[in-house]
Amino acid sequence: MSEQGLAAPTDEKVKAIEASHFDDIRPYNDDEFEEVFTRLLGEREFVDTLASMKFSRLSRWVPWLLRPLIRATMKRAFADVTSVGDFQALMDVQLRKLLTRDNSQFTVRGIEKLDPRQSYLFISNHRDIAMDPSLTILALHQKGLDSLRIAIGDNLLTKPFVSDLMRLNKSFIVRRSVVGRREKLAALKHLSAYIRFSLQEEQQSIWIAQREGRAKDGLDGTETALLKMLALCKSKSQSFGELIQGLNVVPVSLSYEWDPCDGAKAKELYALQNDGAYEKAEHEDFASIYRGIVGNKGHIYVTFGDLLSEPFEDAASLAAEIDRQIVGNYRLQATHWIAYERLHGLSEQAEQVKQSLDADWQAVAQTFDERLAAVPEEHRETLLAAYANPVVQFLQCSA
Repeated sequence: MSEQGLAAPTDEKVKAIEASHFDDIRPYNDDEFEEVFTRLLGEREFVDTLASMKFSRLSRWVPWLLRPLIRATMKRAFADVTSVGDFQALMDVQLRKLLTRDNSQFTVRGIEKLDPRQSYLFISNHRDIAMDPSLTILALHQKGLDSLRIAIGDNLLTKPFVSDLMRLNKSFIVRRSVVGRREKLAALKHLSAYIRFSLQEEQQSIWIAQREGRAKDGLDGTETALLKMLALCKSKSQSFGELIQGLNVVPVSLSYEWDPCDGAKAKELYALQNDGAYEKAEHEDFASIYRGIVGNKGHIYVTFGDLLSEPFEDAASLAAEIDRQIVGNYRLQATHWIAYERLHGLSEQAEQVKQSLDADWQAVAQTFDERLAAVPEEHRETLLAAYANPVVQFLQCSA
């Protein structure tokens, strides 16, 4: 056939070819949903894990009896779900029900600054594995904005079914387990290129944590390594600042009145501080995901910061601005001030800020006492510090 007889590829075809380069880390597409969901239901370990969370005692004695029940319940719940969009919509409904069940308040601030026609790279503080991005998505959906893709480390994907579940929820994989210097650099470049492709070519916003792992101690800080990774895809003629400007970075602050995983975090931190090591149990991260989802979080604040539009010279200056916004926009709640007062007392400045909050201090203090009584005595100061440290950061920035 002559060259004249060959049709030029359409923009969509070109984009599809480019997108295929990221098949190993990207979220699942709509046309893959049915196959993946069927695979999940057929995965015995996935079904047994759900059974153990819902029926902890029965699952140990009669797992064979519970498997058909779990599968039937899942099929019924997802009967009308045929795409990733449907899946996220159902997750939204379930999340709203959970918040209503717990009488949790959900406050969104700063979202009016976002352009619904634009894609953004949301760089967020990180307290909960699943809820941080899920609540950011809920905040966007409440205002009629599109969803986003979620960066998740492969260290959390301990089993194939966990990977399938996360990728159905628009998560893409950050390969942290890669060994070898060259292999790590290749994986980071691949990730950097995918993030830029999602934002600029597919117009899909992205959520990524400001650091690897949750800030279990309550101290938020942006890793410059993350920001340097974002720039690995830039051309030789492009500066760091120009690349970052093209990604539309917006810092996000999430604040929870109560952390459903606070006891588990205190246990891990105490072990690290006193023994120098902590060994997680099998599927502990998956259990944390479940606990974070179903546990009562009290009042939740999601605050969107300002678009970082100026050209930052390097990762250090960019990290400093992200930290300034995340700490400055973090909503300090009664739980944070009570913990701070118990550990450090209150200065005149702290007393003035605390008094400006409308809270039932006696009721919060009583709940705090009950929470502390539920963990070993040696873990209690560590738990208090995790709630108090956001106040420490705020006061340091305000000094």
